[in-house]
Amino acid sequence: MDSKKKQVSLELLPWLVVHSDGTIERLAGNGVCPPGLDPETKVLSKDIIIDPKTGLSARIYRPDTIQPDQKLPLVLYFHGGGFLISSASFPNYHTSLNKLVAQANIIAVSVDYRLAPEHPLPIAYEDSWNALQGIQAGNEPWINDYADLDRFFLAGDSAGANISHHLAFRAKQSDPVTGRTVKIKGIGMIHPYFWGTEPIGSEVTEEVRKQMVDGWWKFVCPSDKGSDDPWINPFTDGSPEIDGLECEGVMIIVAEKDILRERGKMYYERLVKSKWRGKAEIMETKGKDHVFHIFEPDCDEAMEILRRLALFINQVET
Repeated sequence: MDSKKKQVSLELLPWLVVHSDGTIERLAGNGVCPPGLDPETKVLSKDIIIDPKTGLSARIYRPDTIQPDQKLPLVLYFHGGGFLISSASFPNYHTSLNKLVAQANIIAVSVDYRLAPEHPLPIAYEDSWNALQGIQAGNEPWINDYADLDRFFLAGDSAGANISHHLAFRAKQSDPVTGRTVKIKGIGMIHPYFWGTEPIGSEVTEEVRKQMVDGWWKFVCPSDKGSDDPWINPFTDGSPEIDGLECEGVMIIVAEKDILRERGKMYYERLVKSKWRGKAEIMETKGKDHVFHIFEPDCDEAMEILRRLALFINQVET
């Protein structure tokens, strides 16, 4: 039966619909493009398998030309999409990563974690943790040959920024097999997907958008804590103390028209007022909404985000 003729049992706009027979129809983030040499940025990419058992994969990027014996910062990147849509091979993300790699002169690994609801949380977090361990294991030639693991960064937008936050706390725990911890230099968070039950800032007056975001999270993570689950609210009961974030720098980027803006600003304010010893930066883009840089990659504001991220990555002390 044509999907358009199926009865819809749930609309989770603008992401997806669930039909009465249980099938999922994603309305966005479906496109894919192959890796390879990007002629505009001169960035080379390829797809790699991280875990054959689960099919966990990633797309790895590097400048096509690298100076002999040069080691570049390594960025582990997590795409957005509310844990529901998109992928590392989505054309908009592929374009954005090519531009970031060229701007910052880095090695980047864009993780293709599995999506809800077929793979409910915390699977996305587990996949991301496995990806972190996998690229640290030394089995990928591009990382072995070109990456400086002493300059290792986490980055992501929206849900991907949320993932980066949680990985930063998990990474400081020693591996039960090797006894090693992962040293993270910094975290770049673009329009981070954090939330909470009690509205703050513009959430108070934007009731419809507040309810929409509440609905997204309830669908992805149907816990009895709702929007105060520690996965989505970093300052609720059960969340780790923010001053325990073990990295040297955090860059938070928010957008003026984004309903998630106040959560990103709160994160920054709580971080700088805590006993955390790192350096935090915040940048706000005027007149723009959530993850605009993914859909308007060539606009001046998107290019400024990449410029600031590149500066952040290359200025964190080694």
